[in-house]
Amino acid sequence: MTSTTLPELLKAQPFAEGMKESHLRRLAEMALEVQFARDQIIFRQGDQSGLFYIILSGKVALEASGPGRMIRVQTIGVGAELGWSSFLAEGGKQFQARTLEPVRALAFDGARLRQACEQDPAFGYQFLTKLLKVVAGRLQATRIQLLDMYAPPQGGSKLV
Repeated sequence: MTSTTLPELLKAQPFAEGMKESHLRRLAEMALEVQFARDQIIFRQGDQSGLFYIILSGKVALEASGPGRMIRVQTIGVGAELGWSSFLAEGGKQFQARTLEPVRALAFDGARLRQACEQDPAFGYQFLTKLLKVVAGRLQATRIQLLDMYAPPQGGSKLV
């Protein structure tokens, strides 16, 4: 993929909706196309992976480790973002990401994204606003998963 097509590809992604053209170009300059096979681990929970992804095709399971098993928190696909914690200088991944089918994505180095945000506060504000929406979405998906796991059985009595 050539860098001349990346701004148009990014513009079609929900993450980039409403971004200024100059910000899209800046983001495109940092993009690298990557591919993953079916059932491949993109990163594990706790990993220090520094990459942020926008999924172009395929599906990925976001999983959290539970006692003796992995719990699927969310399944994400085309247009979704993955690896938001790579933007942070410290801290590991919050989930494991495993492909459910072949995946094609754009990858962005978290350190380069941080640097771009520091150098251009307008870009940084726009990028971080979008990133916070990703974090809020993951938190909501996790909350719903917890409610499903710990809700009393239908027709059962409620604890008071």
